[in-house]
Amino acid sequence: MSNKYHLFTYLKINLLNINGIMKTYLEFSRPLSSHNINALLRQSKKYGVVVSAISILGLGQVACAQQSYQPTATNYSNDASITYFNQAAVAAKRGDIGALYNYEQMMGNGLFAVYPAYWRLNDDLESQSSAAIAQFARQYNGSVMAEKLAADYAETKARSGDYAAVRQVANLVINADDSEKCAIGLGYNQSGDTMRTMAIKDEVWLTTKKQPDLCVRLATELNSNPMISNQDRLERLKRMLRVGKTGDIIALSSRLGVPIDYASLAEIQLNPNTFLNRFKSQPPSQLNQYLYLYAIGRMADKSYREAAAQLNYDVREDSMRIQPLLTDATRQYAYRIIGVKRMNYNTDDGFSNEAVEWFRQSLGQPFNFEEAEDYAQAAIRFGQWADLVTAISSMSTETQKESIWQYWLARAYEQVGDASKKSLAKQMYQTLARSNDYYGLLAKDKIGLRYNAAEQGGQRMPVVTDYDRQRVMQDPNFARAFTLYDAGAERGYANREWNWAVKKARDNWDNALIIAAARLAYDKGWLDRAIYAIDSTDTINALALSHPMPYQDSVVRYSQMAGIDPAWAYGIMRQESRFVSSARSGVGASGLMQIMPATAKYIARNLGEPYSSSRANNGDTNIRYGTWYMSDILAKLNYQPVLATAGYNAGPNKAKRWQPNYGQLAADQYVETIAYPETRNYVKRVMENATIYSSLLGHPIPISQRMGVIPASF
Repeated sequence: MSNKYHLFTYLKINLLNINGIMKTYLEFSRPLSSHNINALLRQSKKYGVVVSAISILGLGQVACAQQSYQPTATNYSNDASITYFNQAAVAAKRGDIGALYNYEQMMGNGLFAVYPAYWRLNDDLESQSSAAIAQFARQYNGSVMAEKLAADYAETKARSGDYAAVRQVANLVINADDSEKCAIGLGYNQSGDTMRTMAIKDEVWLTTKKQPDLCVRLATELNSNPMISNQDRLERLKRMLRVGKTGDIIALSSRLGVPIDYASLAEIQLNPNTFLNRFKSQPPSQLNQYLYLYAIGRMADKSYREAAAQLNYDVREDSMRIQPLLTDATRQYAYRIIGVKRMNYNTDDGFSNEAVEWFRQSLGQPFNFEEAEDYAQAAIRFGQWADLVTAISSMSTETQKESIWQYWLARAYEQVGDASKKSLAKQMYQTLARSNDYYGLLAKDKIGLRYNAAEQGGQRMPVVTDYDRQRVMQDPNFARAFTLYDAGAERGYANREWNWAVKKARDNWDNALIIAAARLAYDKGWLDRAIYAIDSTDTINALALSHPMPYQDSVVRYSQMAGIDPAWAYGIMRQESRFVSSARSGVGASGLMQIMPATAKYIARNLGEPYSSSRANNGDTNIRYGTWYMSDILAKLNYQPVLATAGYNAGPNKAKRWQPNYGQLAADQYVETIAYPETRNYVKRVMENATIYSSLLGHPIPISQRMGVIPASF
């Protein structure tokens, strides 16, 4: 009889004996064809053995499962397992589990055996056991894919409601993103260890911005957590009334003892005015206070002006009543609702000081971060410095410590503070000025310091010892990253390995290894990862690696031809592509300067040359097109570089729309109140980049001088 027949029989007998299954596999573990392995999976179901590939191939679903993955301190430059990586990746895409098993065997204990093992497990993650995931994590301990599989598993099991399985792997996830944090939070929310869930409560409980589905679920399920107080529920209920989350409103109000039924919400959703007219003739009740906020929220969804008019009318009427219909809390939060809604319309309707006034009238109600940020931005836009202090003081202690709010608090103290506050503002600027990021550069200008690239080494390459250079390829994480890059694998794999390697080195305070790896990446032309490595730590100054200047002849020549600052061109290029010439965005922008096809056609037409997509994406042509377009936008936007930078990212019309209607506006105020978060952060980074590059190029321009002032839109 065949080995396969004996294996099937033995698996059936040992269905409930995991050790027996492992022993069986090991006895018959010789390379099988992918056809036979896939057939083996099918046959196991035929015999009633409801198991996944992991059960058949061994508890760890890894070749030679009893051999632990123990990379030694050796040089991985010649690791042969990369030979099969691209082929295995293709097999993974077509779901060929048998082929992946064979590739793993052929890779042996090589650096890349982790990948076919990961792909096989991940192909049917829902059916895997937590023990299998833990075994994989042990076998490939320290690798990014061990972390990723555990995180993938936690999310998968959280989505299916198997929270016990989530808890089994939670400690294997050490670098969780938001969705993964929420998966783990869900795992612990209904267990005896609710403190682990409460650690991320602030990130999900009061937010109304779009967040991962698992975070939405966690916030909903937290309603039943014994550590959630009724005050917590009340604060969330008000936010849900503001945005109209029906399910949460019903659940929260029920726990608060004032149940709101779906029919009442549906009626108000259909016609808020019907309820508001009836509200005036009804005796005060807590239920009606909640429903009033819901009605104002639904009216504001259609027209914040109509909602404001209704609220102002009701407040005036109440002032003449012996018994007001609105409680102070309801009136205050109703103004909060229209203040937040008004800030959502800054791009469409322009900025208005009425938002500041509505936030001011909402004082007395706690702010969540989004509301406090909106209040702060409105105050910044109109120079309402006392309101800005109030808004920042409404943020959490940790948030107030962030450089953005330290800078703006100092700006406010300069304007409205007494002598002691002005002195405190100077101290805050001095602290911020230790950094060379956007706010640090602004702070330097405030206290009369000047940024000097030479103090960060200028364009001198950091010294790398032979010992540290050798250590790069002795580190399995960096070795994987470089080997994948050299092998031409999909860039996402190499980037993930690189980012993980940098994190591990950073966690070990091993700056020498980070610098050595970044230098090797730079030498290979892998500039975006060299930049990432240096940017990811606050303790390394190596401008030659973090702010490289490739294509310098082209950048300087074409910038001068277009009449723009080469440092600004470098600032745009670094932010757009990190100098990856093949970069392509999700919306189709491409090349070093990330030019959209329609824009490239417009540029070519104005330059009097035929359009060719391949030529437009060529490094030299892409720089020429990009610098010409920067000049074109600059001329259309008052020759104001901040406006032109915003226009390069969001389009010239949007940049115009964000200009003040009259008078001038300080550039830092304009930037901080750009309505699109992506563009707001983009402009900050480009201005920071350009300031640094101007010093590197020998023509330093301080950031405040570079940014100037923003003129009125007409």
